[in-house]
Amino acid sequence: MAYWLLKTEPENYSYFDLERDGSTIWDGVNNALALKHIRTMLLGDLALIYHTGKERQVTGLAEIISQPYPDPALNDSKRVVVDLRAVQKVRQPVTLAQIKQDEKFTDFDLLRLPRLSVVPVAQVFWQRLIELTNGTN
Repeated sequence: MAYWLLKTEPENYSYFDLERDGSTIWDGVNNALALKHIRTMLLGDLALIYHTGKERQVTGLAEIISQPYPDPALNDSKRVVVDLRAVQKVRQPVTLAQIKQDEKFTDFDLLRLPRLSVVPVAQVFWQRLIELTNGTN
């Protein structure tokens, strides 16, 4: 299983929209590296949903429920999407400021490549983020 952090503008589509919908197509990604990451996603991988913009925080947990496939809304086989479903809202949102202040996140791609919308999360970072979302230090 792999772990991911998926960024979204909450004004466009938030974790709460995903909860309401139950599942969605994760589309709109056009950065080459982010698309490369989507192509490696597998059924059952887990993702943290991260609100960008003014919020800048992890808000929910989701599961990848499809293999990557070409975006059905586009005529471009390079633009891939996955389906994902809401798992749960996090108990305690984790802000970007908290992540930056925590020395355990050295070399985390969220900090190294801040504009990347699909970020792989190494297991050590995943475990720390889950601790923080559960309100434990």
